Parts: sequence; structure tokens; C-alpha cells
Amino acid sequence: MTQQPDFDEIIDRIGTHSNKWDDMERVFGVSPRDGIPMWVADMDFRPPACVQEALVAMTRQGIYGYWGDNRAYNAAIRWWMANRHGWQVEDDWIFTTHGLVNGTAVCVDAFTRPGDGVVLMTPVYHAFARVIRAAGRKVVECPLKNVDGRYEMDFDAWEGIVDASAKMLILCSPHNPGGRVWTPEELKAVADFARRRDLVLVSDEIHHDLVMPGHRHTVMANVTDYPVVMMTATTKTFNIAGTHSGNVIIADPDLRAAFAGRMAALGLSPNSFGLAMATAAYSPEGAEWVDALVAYLDGNRKIFDAGVNAIPGLRSMPLEATYLAWVDFSGTGMTQEEFTARVESQAKIAANHGPTFGKGGEGWLRFNLATPRARVEEAVARLTRAFGDLQ
Repeated sequence: MTQQPDFDEIIDRIGTHSNKWDDMERVFGVSPRDGIPMWVADMDFRPPACVQEALVAMTRQGIYGYWGDNRAYNAAIRWWMANRHGWQVEDDWIFTTHGLVNGTAVCVDAFTRPGDGVVLMTPVYHAFARVIRAAGRKVVECPLKNVDGRYEMDFDAWEGIVDASAKMLILCSPHNPGGRVWTPEELKAVADFARRRDLVLVSDEIHHDLVMPGHRHTVMANVTDYPVVMMTATTKTFNIAGTHSGNVIIADPDLRAAFAGRMAALGLSPNSFGLAMATAAYSPEGAEWVDALVAYLDGNRKIFDAGVNAIPGLRSMPLEATYLAWVDFSGTGMTQEEFTARVESQAKIAANHGPTFGKGGEGWLRFNLATPRARVEEAVARLTRAFGDLQ
């Protein structure tokens, strides 16, 4: 990387078909002209130059046919996982889906049947439940324990919740929205729980590159001999979610065959732009950019947490990974509707509503911190004013 990225640059995304910016007023009643979008989990930063250069090379050649020859793409994935995560991946384990929500949907289709239960540890990324229910399966919610402002597993309680109808468990690692980096011991316990219940174990690790200093992500497949369906992507790491590309990586031959069968039946194949960008991103230059990004996000986290935690009744859960702050408003004594109205109408900030993440989300909002620091500082100032009467 020849020069440091400018994460402080304000880039105008209004009118660019940005879900985060151009749908904010319709969803929250907050205008993008004077509001701050802190909901959709993409970043207001350009990806590294190597990704932009890969696109320029494609447009220079000017023909946009079907993608072929995956050798460089697979090699980039194997290199990244080995060098950044200590995980050895084989070519034939790799499936490319249209993002990891699509990957989740194919897992549900491949490994469960209508009426089956799928276990989620809630509160958790809302798209999981949406996909599960749309497929005619049922969501089995196993609430996490909030212990001194930090989520922990509660296997004793879950034993009484998960019945024989459950066929699959989806783990979010690192956790969204709580920002937890699960320890190797916790991950082993999850795998053991899945083994006891004979559940297909799916580990969504899309945020595995966005880990705050002092914490370290552990790949689920590295800590257990129980078969794991791994899901990873370049999209969150490099802010290229619009490419809708993700990888489902399966070492177990039986699970791999079942997944391949559903991919073939659904006629799924990747788009060339996503594969070209991912190949460029998973590189030494991409790695250097990610290191700079994480350092910047850590600075945003510190500013946001200090400001929010100074407001009586508000508490931001310590963020170990992701760029998504999970803020508890229950100490205000207000209802969800009351404090959300202050955030949206007075502070003019669009943040994700806690109940959409399932049981345990009541009383919370999720804020996206992956934006120039000036916006994070402005968001803190607006929240301080909006709840100024609590001072």
C-alpha cells in the first residue's frame, strides 16, 4: 500500500442507490440531508486501491462474459485464511454464493426440511430469522446471558429449549450485534452442544477480520472435529457488499455433497465482478489496508463509547469485534418507542431497532460506527443533546 487510506474523507453517497443513505427517510423518517445513517452494515469508506484497480482492469478490457478459471480466486482465499486466520482450506471445499444471506438460505434449504427448527443465539443478526421463517422453518431462540454488560453462552438454559425438531444451529462469530469474540472454550462448547443434539453446525464468520486490538478471532473449524459449515466473505471486510459474493467452505464430504446438490438445483453461480474484487482484496495490500481500517474503527469505538456511556441511562456494550455498537437504553426508564423517537426525531440518527434481533434485543439500538470520525463525534453530540434532560 503506497499511501495510508483517508478514512476521514466525507464521500457523498446520496443518490447513489445506497440502501443505507437513500432508503433512510422511507424506513426511519430521517432525511439523509441532515440525518446520520448508522443502520445498514456497510462502511462509508472506499475499498483499498487494489480492489479499485481490479475493476478498472475489467472495464479497460471491456467484455463482461461468464467467469472462468477459479485458480487465482481460490488461491487468494486459501492464502488469506492461512495467513490471517491460521486455517488451511482446500479448493474443493469452497462454494461461492450471492452473499452470506444467500449462503444461509442455501444451508437452510440443504440441511433442513419445512417445519424443522433452526437454533439461533439471540439477540443476533436479523436476516437469519427472516430467511429461516421465509423457508417455512421455525426459529428456535436460545437467549444469550448478559453478564455485567457482556454476552455469555447459557447452555444449561438452552438444553430445555432445543427439542428434537431442531436440525441446525447457526452461530454468529464474532457476534453481531453484541460484538463478542467467542473464546476457543466457548466455541468448543457450542460444537459439543451441536454434537449432543445432532445439529448441523453453521458458523457465520463474516466479521472475522474486524477484530479490535487486544482480541483474537478463532476459526470454529480449528477447534473441533465436529463437521462445520463455515461462511466467510470479503464483503464486510473491504466494504464491497454490493458485489453480493460470499464463500461457504465445507470440509465434510457428506455436508459438501448436500450443499453442492442444492447449489446445482437452484442454478447458482457467482458474478465476475465480485470474484475479481475478492481476488484482489485477499492480498498483502488488502491486508495492510485492513490493519489500518481496524485501527481507525478502534478510534471511532473509543470516542463513541466514551460519549454514550457519559449519558445517564445509556450503556454501550464493550465492542470486541465488528463496527456495530450495541447500546442499552433500558436505564433511561423509557419505552422502546420513547427512546427511539428521541434518537430518530431529535438526534436525527437512523439506528437498527433492538427487537428485530430477537429475544434480548428489547431496550437496545445498534449503531454503525464505520463512517468518518467527524460523523461519529457529531452523533455523540446529538445523542447527548437528545437525552440532555437526564443529565
